[in-house]
Parts: sequence; structure tokens; C-alpha cells
Amino acid sequence: MSVASAAQIIPALGAAGHEVVAVDTATGRLAAADTRRLLESGVAPEPPTERAIADVRANAVALNTSNIDVRDVDVVFVALHGGAGEDGRLQAMLDLAGLPYTGSSHIASAAAMDKDLSKRIFRAVLVPTPDWLMAPVSSDQVARALGWPVIVKPNKQGSTVGLTLANSAPDLGPAIEAAGQFDNEVMVERFIPGREFTVGILEDAALPVGEIIAPRDIFDYEAKYQPRVAREVFPADIPADEARRIQDHALRAHRALKLGTYSRIDFRRDQNGEYWCLEANALPGMTATSLLPQAARAAGIEFSELLDRICRGAVKPIRR
Repeated sequence: MSVASAAQIIPALGAAGHEVVAVDTATGRLAAADTRRLLESGVAPEPPTERAIADVRANAVALNTSNIDVRDVDVVFVALHGGAGEDGRLQAMLDLAGLPYTGSSHIASAAAMDKDLSKRIFRAVLVPTPDWLMAPVSSDQVARALGWPVIVKPNKQGSTVGLTLANSAPDLGPAIEAAGQFDNEVMVERFIPGREFTVGILEDAALPVGEIIAPRDIFDYEAKYQPRVAREVFPADIPADEARRIQDHALRAHRALKLGTYSRIDFRRDQNGEYWCLEANALPGMTATSLLPQAARAAGIEFSELLDRICRGAVKPIRR
């Protein structure tokens, strides 16, 4: 997903008159041929393997600058999703280097990536979020505290990698094991049946609410990143008062986590009309058809303007 975002951010910023240098955090500045290959690539139909993730982690925050003078860079556009690119480690290195960068601070990024911590913060500011437990946990504990089915997922991952819907007790062990391949902390969360919504935040304002219509019960990796698997509707077909309510939840979640110029907050709506905050995305996908750019377009903000405003927000952060 990081490659897919970069593949659209690079030409869009270039077309807007910016001089763009493509950089891989492990290998440094990309040659022209490598950049062309990047622009032609897409998102694989399956999540990366455990081995592939381990290989990336080994070099993910090397921030190799051997073939680029970072002093010439006005702003770093961070187009990394999940792992070391979104959890605050890269942001901390950029802070130490004195480089302005897009997204959120290292502390806010870390808080948003840690689902257990962020849900505690949501509750502190009265944003509803589904009940949850952290593994290790028994099926009896899950049945008593949460009921079935439940969502099992890595506590600190993105892109729904390692996420499973466990319908009953026999599903729990394999689901925890699958999630544990991607993180040493695993969350077991009450499943909210119903409709799925998302709210983008830009410059401390909520964008139009979007609805994700997926063919299955969950908006999984394939539904997120493969064309024509899921359908997104902006603005969502919900009453105006409900839209305002979910936007208020999203803004409170964004502000409580101290997120930066932009973010995306995800929700489920239950059968009683209550909205439940699932998670906050400090660096949401940034292809032209990703959810945040679609929300911006619904507000009259085209992709190139969105990128420009994000860059300007990195140089002059929002003051609340």
C-alpha cells in the first residue's frame, strides 16, 4: 500500500510544480528507472508474508541518506503505512534530523497505531468504541465479556493485515495465532454487525462521511486494495444529524490523539443506530481513489490540492 500511495503522490506533486525526490528508507534515493518501476506497481491481492514483513522491518527505519543531501529537502512526504513507517519510529528520526514531515508527531503516531492505547483514549473523551480484551485470553473469557463473534487482530498493524472474524470458540486459537505472526500483542474485540463508515480529518475539520460497502462482513485486505471488490459512497447516505454525530466523534478522537494535519477515523454502525469507533489512521492510504482523497473530493478538494495542503500543514502545523 505504501508503494501504491507513493506511485500517485509523486506524479501529482510533480505536476503541481514541486521537485520530488523518491526515497526508499532502506536504500536511499531511487534512480529514475527504479522510480518508473515504482509508478507502475500496484497492491498485491494478498497481505505480505511473515518473511516479507520481517525483511522490511530489518531495514525499515534505516533512513539511508548516503545518496541524498537531506538539507536540501523542504518537507518529507511520508507515504508509509503500518509498521515502522506509521508507528512513530520514523517520525522520531525525522524530528532528530530537524526535517519537517507530513502526518502526525512521533508520539501521536505511536498512540494511534497502538489500538489498545487509542481505544482507552477514545473512551476517555466519550467516543464509543467496542469492548475488547488483550491476548492471552480464553474462549470462556471472550464468551463472558464480549460474546461471539469477535474480531481478532494485531494490536499494532495497519491495512487489516492479520485480521480474522472468529465466529465461535474453536476459531479463537487459530485467529490469535494468525494475528500473532504480525505483532506480539493481539487484540480480541467485540464484532459490531452493521454498516461501515469512515471520516477523514483535514486541517482540524471533518470531511464528508463515507460508507464502505464490502461483499463480506468485514472490510478486509482484499476488499480494501483490489479494484471492484468493495464500493465506497461519498457522502454517505445517512441523515444529516447522524453525519454530524459521527463527524463529532471523529474530531474528538483525532484531537484526543493529538494527530496532525490529516487522519482518517473508522466506524461501524450497529442495528440500533449507534456509531462505534474502531481505530484512527495517522497515515491513511493516499492513492487518488483511497478513502481520504475521496472524502476530500466530496468536499470539493481535488487530489493535487489535498497533497499541497498536507505539505503546507507539515511546514506550518495547525494550532488549536
